[in-house]
Amino acid sequence: MGETVGQIVENKQIIFKGYIERIPNETDMELKLENTIKLEAPKGSGAFLVKNLYLSCDPYMRGRMRDFHGSYLPPFVPGSVVEGFGVSKVLDSDNPNFKPGDIVSGFTGWEEYSLIHETAQLRKVQPDDMPLSYYIGLLGMPGFTAYVGFYEVCAPKKNDYVFVSAASGAVGQLVGQLAKLYGCYVVGSAGSSQKVDLLKNKLGFDDAFNYKEEPDLDAALKRYFPEGIDIYFENVGGAMLDAVLLNMRNHGRIAVCGMVSQHSVSDPQGIRNLFNIIAKRVRMQGFLQSDYLHLIPRFVEDVTSLYKQGKITYLEDMNEGLESGPSAFAGLFSGKNIGKQVEVSNRPARRPKEDIRRSRAK
Repeated sequence: MGETVGQIVENKQIIFKGYIERIPNETDMELKLENTIKLEAPKGSGAFLVKNLYLSCDPYMRGRMRDFHGSYLPPFVPGSVVEGFGVSKVLDSDNPNFKPGDIVSGFTGWEEYSLIHETAQLRKVQPDDMPLSYYIGLLGMPGFTAYVGFYEVCAPKKNDYVFVSAASGAVGQLVGQLAKLYGCYVVGSAGSSQKVDLLKNKLGFDDAFNYKEEPDLDAALKRYFPEGIDIYFENVGGAMLDAVLLNMRNHGRIAVCGMVSQHSVSDPQGIRNLFNIIAKRVRMQGFLQSDYLHLIPRFVEDVTSLYKQGKITYLEDMNEGLESGPSAFAGLFSGKNIGKQVEVSNRPARRPKEDIRRSRAK
């Protein structure tokens, strides 16, 4: 049943309840049902109304659940709709740059319908035979993070020894594949034997290991990298980073993308082996994908081409229904997801190849 402009409809929403200093759980958000919205962009507002199709669960959102204003994104407002990346369809518009029927990707609300005012990180999607959900994964923020992190921050060279932590996640899986295509030797770590198998047999990593089965991470890294590590793509922090520092090669590069193991601890783990940065002349750099937005056209062209040529694949872990969002988000911090975590808010009409490319790994 199609929507009619001006129609009053129910608008299910996910509401953020309050700030926390621990690992998130699904009770930190709640589903609000008794809310209505008029399907209309108010005249003179410059805004446009969208129907949200796919919503993204991302680890960075944990930082917005703290009452801390010194980060690159402000905290969520308790009692308000959760915000995140999504793929949406424009229903009505008071903005000349967006018209009904446009598909857009960028920040939206965790709700069925959103009125969008801010367009700084919003872009139009030109529908083709790529699954729309990929615009919050492979062709969205995680994919772009992998792309700029590897090419711009890691400064790779052919035959580099590359290590990727959280390698089966939304970012890590693409980093490893890009590194292999560049001519590097690539090893990934993950938290289950199933994920290790996917890294080696579906995503093309040279090797992989389950960090939970390694009592001595330093010894494990020496086993997989007897000559040391040139590039470390950092996603977890803590003990893994400490062990990596002991195994970096001279003039190695560490791209600090995330530290998921430290997101929910009140007393973050100290790093003891930082002296190796001096002795081995290692460059360790944090980065945000938003610093490289000028590269998005090149990124979309390159990655789309690689995907259509069958040179890369992308794993998604999809949950149906807005109400499943809180538990799916909490699951990110216990490793429940395999690949990119996606919430299906309103599945769009069937598109070519939309369903057959779903990749919740079996």
